[in-house]
Amino acid sequence: MVTLLADSGGGGTLDWSVVSAVNGLSAHLPHALDSALAYLGEYGVPLASVLLLLYAWLRARRTADAPVGVAGVLWAGLAAGLALLMNVPVRAMVQRPRPFVDHPGQIHLLMEHQANGSFASDHATFTMAVAIGLLLVNRRLGLIGVGLACLEGLLRMFVGVHYPSDILGGFALAAATVLLLAPVAMAVLTQFTHALTRSSLAPLVTARTRGTRRGGPQVRAVAAGTPDTTPNGPQDLAA
Repeated sequence: MVTLLADSGGGGTLDWSVVSAVNGLSAHLPHALDSALAYLGEYGVPLASVLLLLYAWLRARRTADAPVGVAGVLWAGLAAGLALLMNVPVRAMVQRPRPFVDHPGQIHLLMEHQANGSFASDHATFTMAVAIGLLLVNRRLGLIGVGLACLEGLLRMFVGVHYPSDILGGFALAAATVLLLAPVAMAVLTQFTHALTRSSLAPLVTARTRGTRRGGPQVRAVAAGTPDTTPNGPQDLAA
């Protein structure tokens, strides 16, 4: 794997061509905008993913089957953290140099960064894990999350700290973590959230005190095989 991901010093690979082109855009933009985009990629987009997760939880609490919805949102957050942990041994095993290390003087590094392993991208892994986890709960919010993850990937290349294959590797790791473990995780978390509804922590799971809002779509039950009762396909959380 290390050999496959090693970038040639001459910069002739597709990986290098893409990151060079994306990073090269910074030379044509005002310095203030370069800095703003760099900080957006480092902090802004991951924070937006966290806020999206929080918003999904607030919506899930108001659905007809709130424990299932909250369990799904909880899994999205836990899966993102788990994917980051799984990336630690991956990065240590691959030990791929970052673009600014591989090609000194050819990358416009927009902010200081450690010269540690480049594959796979933590930022891409985290944002895509949140997005895929939310797709299992709410299609619209999940698609917003996917958009944020793709933007994050572009920004990490723009800053000059990742190759496109680092981004795709992070996306793949995120998808594998969320989807492969979802059935077991959702079975456990759904039981957990149902148990919370019978405790003093019930407001964390459900905000509804009256009957189901008319026409409110159900949450997709990833764990226990709850049937899809919505005629239009995948369910979204009710507003």
